[in-house]
Amino acid sequence: MKTKIFVNIPVKELNKSVDFFTKLGFNFNPQFTDENATCMIVGEDIFVMLLVEKFFKSFTKKEICDTSKSTEVILALSVESREKVDQMIDKAVGAGGSEPREKQDHGWMYGRSFEDIDGHLWEVFFMEESTIKK
Repeated sequence: MKTKIFVNIPVKELNKSVDFFTKLGFNFNPQFTDENATCMIVGEDIFVMLLVEKFFKSFTKKEICDTSKSTEVILALSVESREKVDQMIDKAVGAGGSEPREKQDHGWMYGRSFEDIDGHLWEVFFMEESTIKK
């Protein structure tokens, strides 16, 4: 059996978050979707569970991070090209997200970031592995 990863993040309004990520091109598994959560499909074995804050709290005794003041995690996604990086960031900003910093271009790696509507930080990057010096 392959290992799969399910990243769980809290969201304020599930429907708004689903709408946001749908605009970025993501799909959702209806089998794991109800009024408390949905399963966003990132890759064959990579999923992001969007959980309404009250439901998210049922999994931890700790406080939920205030994303307007702190960053608990940075979610990084690799894509097929520099153009795909730009497309995803443009879609994220157009859907109500923000771009918190300037793009990073290291020649062999190109990346930009966005904050989703709940303030979670996402890095989107393209890495030209054949040009990495060893």
